[in-house]
Amino acid sequence: MRHVHFFSLNLLLLTATLFTGCNNEPETPANLKTDEGVIINNVKWATRNVSAPGYFTGKPEDSGMFYQWNKKTGWSSSNPIVNSDGNTVWDNTAAAGTTWDAANDPCPDGWRVPTQDELESLTKSGSKWTSQNSVNGNTFGGKSNTVFFPATGYRGINNGTLGNAGSHGYYWSSSVDSQEIISLYFTDNDTRVNNTDPAYGFSVRCVAK
Repeated sequence: MRHVHFFSLNLLLLTATLFTGCNNEPETPANLKTDEGVIINNVKWATRNVSAPGYFTGKPEDSGMFYQWNKKTGWSSSNPIVNSDGNTVWDNTAAAGTTWDAANDPCPDGWRVPTQDELESLTKSGSKWTSQNSVNGNTFGGKSNTVFFPATGYRGINNGTLGNAGSHGYYWSSSVDSQEIISLYFTDNDTRVNNTDPAYGFSVRCVAK
């Protein structure tokens, strides 16, 4: 029965990933592996979060999956908790390293996890708390060059508990500072770059290689 349960969760996750839009028309894998991107301060940002490893979400306001730093396993951004391998037991270990290894990068081909400098450049481009299709988040950039980051929340270190969904955004960088990982943090009245424990589950927004 356990294997059937895991299979059902995997099927549900795959269905949620591949079907998007008001008409529930399926997105092809090719569409979920590519993104037109938006150039902000000479950096090309994807317009959508990472979903399962190697795939973008169907829409900019979709949460996608959470990732622990320097790991390629995605975790569901809503309950029940399940990861991209079909497992439901949270991994509370932290990955080592001084940068996010290319072999563990969940971004689709041609994309990667951003650096600290790229996150800081993004925050300096201008940001505004807003709502897109009834989803809270931050818009970064200016004029016609803007990207929307949904306020996806996070999964906690100890047991993967979901927190702050809809009110806070947490996004990884590939950079390390004083043994802690650099991440982007925002709410309705605050946007900044933080030091963070790598065992948290945060969202990933890719930049072009």
